[in-house]
Amino acid sequence: MCARQSNSLSNEGLDTPLDRIDFAILDHLTKNARLSNKELAARVALAPSSCLQRVRRLQRAGILLGANALVAGRALGVGLEALIFVRLRRHARPVVERFRTHVLALTESVGLFHLAGQYDFLVHVAVRDADHLRDLALDAFTTRPEVAHMETHLIFDRTVKPGLPRLIEPAPDLPPRGPRRGGSAG
Repeated sequence: MCARQSNSLSNEGLDTPLDRIDFAILDHLTKNARLSNKELAARVALAPSSCLQRVRRLQRAGILLGANALVAGRALGVGLEALIFVRLRRHARPVVERFRTHVLALTESVGLFHLAGQYDFLVHVAVRDADHLRDLALDAFTTRPEVAHMETHLIFDRTVKPGLPRLIEPAPDLPPRGPRRGGSAG
């Protein structure tokens, strides 16, 4: 299943805004999604049960979308990657959705970006070799009635930086709830 993200800065679905601990959890999981809950809890200074509650809340809210393993393409027969820029003939919603569904069903499709500007879509593909890329372009793109133009660019090297930048500040820390114990009054 593909995670679909929009360009929104809202925290819809959260009962409370993300605080510094939520951001710390996201930061650690972005760098190493294989951390056990116990290891993660220690790194963010929470009890394991509290850490697990926060992780589950982030999942329910659609903020923590999943985790993936990075696999060497050559181990799967991938010898070449490319970016295919596509311009559609029409921009009607059914046309866009039909093209999107088609691309996501392609075995060679690694990523799909719906764009504004000169092109409507950017498709990241992984193939065996140049012949495979040519056949994919001819059979899966130029034959599509919704495609007006396509342009292919080879990828020489790919470096993926984990995670996204944090462009919002955490919510301020709230005072602890409930009565204080062990303190003296005035």
